[in-house]
Amino acid sequence: MNGKIGLEEHFAIPETLQDSAGFVPPDYWAVLSKRLLDIHDDRLRQMDDNGMEMMILSLNAPAVQAIPDRDKACEIARRANDFLAEQVARRPDRFQAFAALPMQDPDRATAELQRCMKELGFKGALVNGFSQVDTAENAVYYDAPQYADFWATAEQLDAPFYLHPRNPLASWAQIYEGHPWLLGPTWAFGQETAVHALRLMASGLFDRHPKLQIILGHMGEGLPYSIWRVDNRNAWVKVPKAYPAKRPLGDYFRENFHLTTSGNFRTQTLIDALLEVGADRLLFSTDWPFENVDHAATWFDAASISEADRVKIGRGNANRLFKLGL
Repeated sequence: MNGKIGLEEHFAIPETLQDSAGFVPPDYWAVLSKRLLDIHDDRLRQMDDNGMEMMILSLNAPAVQAIPDRDKACEIARRANDFLAEQVARRPDRFQAFAALPMQDPDRATAELQRCMKELGFKGALVNGFSQVDTAENAVYYDAPQYADFWATAEQLDAPFYLHPRNPLASWAQIYEGHPWLLGPTWAFGQETAVHALRLMASGLFDRHPKLQIILGHMGEGLPYSIWRVDNRNAWVKVPKAYPAKRPLGDYFRENFHLTTSGNFRTQTLIDALLEVGADRLLFSTDWPFENVDHAATWFDAASISEADRVKIGRGNANRLFKLGL
């Protein structure tokens, strides 16, 4: 399929490059670092060779979210966003942008989202999970009350919010001790992000802001497979609901979330997500440069789904959600 649009497609600036060093063996780092810093050369060749019309670019992880100092986090976010705006301006027909946000400071994160959407023409934001605020051990999640104005602004701006994974803090991750292979994309990324998403659903956020749209990668971080059980465990036991949300969490999952195929190139998983949230809420992505564009594209182009759904997932839904005019 030609004309595919991807929206979990990463880059780095020199200040954040080393954040990605641990995700491949040392002898692969030279290749990955080159991929992260490149935008207009090999990246474009990969897109051309594999039928990708556009990438919506975002900063690598954890980057801004792992900077406890609020002023420094704001500085790096603004620097990354200004750099990205310059790159998109060179080839707006091939690239668009997600804002990096200093969620350590909700007011300044809100202002930066407004700047990126209104002045720089960005298409939303991508945030790398929880933020470390003031100290390295203080992990803050975005269902916290101090983010109320931020979420109201995101809804007002019609700015989709991509909740991207990061590893849990080491001090919170005893279950992985002795098993470092479980960290990162293998397992910890998905578990961490799924819990964060459930916290947002349960908080009442989408009762207050029903038009707000959250994006999850990797075919939904396991939630399509588990969301029914979240709402229906021990259904014969009548107990008061333990969280503020007014509706079953699955309702919010199907109405306020979009899922991408990034880094999860399996047709059985795609069909599970299709059955849970519908073809209108799935979007193609590759997870470049951590995964290969050709792996994603070859799988997706041959996946056993209808051609109508392939066009929706491959480009139509992104075109609509981000108002790309393609």
